[in-house]
Amino acid sequence: MRIRKAVLVVIVASVFGWVYGWASPRAFPKDINAGFCYGMLHGALMPMALPSLLIGKDVEIYSTNNSGRGYKVGYIAGVNVCGLVFFGSVFWRPNRKPIEIK
Repeated sequence: MRIRKAVLVVIVASVFGWVYGWASPRAFPKDINAGFCYGMLHGALMPMALPSLLIGKDVEIYSTNNSGRGYKVGYIAGVNVCGLVFFGSVFWRPNRKPIEIK
């Protein structure tokens, strides 16, 4: 059972790393002043950067060329929405019948 979970973690981390590697050049344009929308995108992608960072790749997780407060608010919102979707799906339980007490 532990081997199965370890293999699943490696597969998920590899997929996240691949997706981040594909999305990173498109999500971090060099000639743009990143605003709220880019901040949300960067915040949502940030958790997927972890596998790449752990294997030694120096990937971007934050745009230094940003609009300031709007970008930062978008970044925080993106991280939180990503966490809500991920953890919400992990802990979501379908509706069950209520327990009747007699």
